[in-house]
Amino acid sequence: MTESSHRTFRVGVVQMACGPEPDENVAKAVARVEEAAGQGADLVVLPELFRTQYFCQREDHALFEYAEPIPGPTTERFREVARARKVAVVVPLFERRAPGLYHNTAAVIDRDGSLVGRYRKMHIPDDPLYYEKFYFAPGDLGFASFPLAVGRVGVLVCWDQWYPEAARLTALTGAELLVYPTAIGWHPHEKAEHGRDQYDAWVTIQRAHAIANGVYVAVPNRVGHETGDVRGDRADGPGIEFWGGSFIADPFGRVVAQAGHEREELLVATVDPKEIATTRQHWPFLRDRRIDAYGPLTERFRDRS
Repeated sequence: MTESSHRTFRVGVVQMACGPEPDENVAKAVARVEEAAGQGADLVVLPELFRTQYFCQREDHALFEYAEPIPGPTTERFREVARARKVAVVVPLFERRAPGLYHNTAAVIDRDGSLVGRYRKMHIPDDPLYYEKFYFAPGDLGFASFPLAVGRVGVLVCWDQWYPEAARLTALTGAELLVYPTAIGWHPHEKAEHGRDQYDAWVTIQRAHAIANGVYVAVPNRVGHETGDVRGDRADGPGIEFWGGSFIADPFGRVVAQAGHEREELLVATVDPKEIATTRQHWPFLRDRRIDAYGPLTERFRDRS
C-alpha cells in the first residue's frame, strides 16, 4: 500500500449455522457468497470448517473421510462462484495433504477464480470438545498475506486469534485486513457463569490486533447448537452453543459491523487503506517497535530460577 493510493474494497463476513449434511452446508455457503456479492462485497470470508458441523467434539477416525485435497471439489465450486460473481472468497477446509497428514486450512480464491494460495492453521488447540490435535498437523506455511485484486489480505484461523505474535507477523507482510474464520462457542454448562466474559475476551483480543497493527479485522463465526453431527453420527455429551457474534473492526479497533448470537447474518463493511495510513501516522506503533530487543520471543518461557 502506498500513501497515495486510495482504493477501497468491501469485505463480507458470513455467520452461518451448519447442519449434518456437508453438501447442504456448501450449498448454503455458496448462496451466502452470492448474496454478499449482490450487496457489493469484493471479498467474502466463510467460517472455519463450515462444510460440516464442528466434528472435533470427538476423536473418530471415520471422520477423516470428510477431508479433501486443495484443489478439490469444494475449492472448485467456489472458484466457479468467484468467477461468476467477480468476488474473492476465503474458503476454510479440512485439507487432506497426504495419507495420514491433514490440516485445518483456508484456501484463498481471487475474483477471477484463481487459487491464490492457502493458509494452514498454525496454533492447534486440544481442549474438551475441541480435540483438534487428533485431526490436524500444525501449519507449516508460516504467516502470510495474499495479494488479491482488491487488496492484500492476511488469513489466520480461530485459535490463532489469541496470539498477538501471529497478528503482528501477518500484518508485517503488508496485510490491510486480517481475517479469522472461526468456530467458537460456549460449553452449555459454562455459559451462565462465564459466557459473557468469554465472548468479551474474544472480541477484545481481536480488536487489540486491529489497534496494535493498524489494520482492519474481520471475524466470521458459526452460530447455533451443534453436537458434531455428521450424517447422523453425533458426539456424546451436551455439544457446543456457537456464539456467533461475528464482527468487523477498523484500524483503531472500532467495531463497524457486528452480528448477534442467535441467528445467521451477513455483514458487509468497507476497508479503506487511507484509514490505515491515517491511523498509523497518529499511532506509529510500527515505527517505535524495538526489534533489536525482541529475541526472547522465540523462547517458550524465560525461567528465573
